[in-house]
Amino acid sequence: MDAIDTLNSSWRKVAMAIYKKPVDSKIFGSVEIDVTELEDFITVKRKEGIKITLTHLITLAVSRALKEEVPALNTFVKRGKIIQRIHIDAMVSVLLKAGHMDSVKITDCDTLTIKELSVALNSEIQKIRLESNFEKKHLRNRLYLVPWPFRNWIIQLIKTVVIDWGISIAWLNLKTDNFGSFVVSNIGSIGLDVGYPALFPISNVPFVIIMGGVNKKPFVVDDEIKIRRILTLSVALDHRVVDAIHGGKLFRYIKKVVRNPEILDIKPSWASA
Repeated sequence: MDAIDTLNSSWRKVAMAIYKKPVDSKIFGSVEIDVTELEDFITVKRKEGIKITLTHLITLAVSRALKEEVPALNTFVKRGKIIQRIHIDAMVSVLLKAGHMDSVKITDCDTLTIKELSVALNSEIQKIRLESNFEKKHLRNRLYLVPWPFRNWIIQLIKTVVIDWGISIAWLNLKTDNFGSFVVSNIGSIGLDVGYPALFPISNVPFVIIMGGVNKKPFVVDDEIKIRRILTLSVALDHRVVDAIHGGKLFRYIKKVVRNPEILDIKPSWASA
């Protein structure tokens, strides 16, 4: 049985018929992670001139997890079948001026080291924060000019053609997997400790990771209660594509990286394959 047949099990085919994305197909989960040593790692890297944050580390950890541990998460639904993505592309939410949110995509994120991701992500963020780029970039900046209810009809048409039927519209740069393999959003930066994300209805992203705030909490370390720096990670998964077990594997891999962040300094073996 090939990889595609394995992905498209009898349950998956039924799940795609039962659930409607994302109205009733979500699985939610969260975990608390001790990032005390991870923040020390970030401090060391910053002294070396590598400008990273927890967002960089979590984004890279998730990307590597999709390659090494849970490739089933790197999939999307197209015409009633689950399709394996060839690349692992990370979509990272960015806070712009006046509270606007946007996102940047990092292609083949799993092949990067933490230094390379720092350069790539920070460069893309600087580009998108230029107001002129922000105003010109998006189809939404033309769609909002369309009066209601025609705007609703156009968006529904785009969703039907691109997402439900799996037909790309090249001249609008709309593809069935435009939004990458997953989305990471740091709501801790706007003062929220915990949040549960939405699965964007006109995308084929199978899961969204939310980073909450980092707070001091009593935490058990080596059977002793200590004050540690704790990050809450939350995830929403598309149940048509994956089950809760995939989320569990993802979180376990992230925890492994948090305990050994130096592995993100090393170029992965598959990057040169």
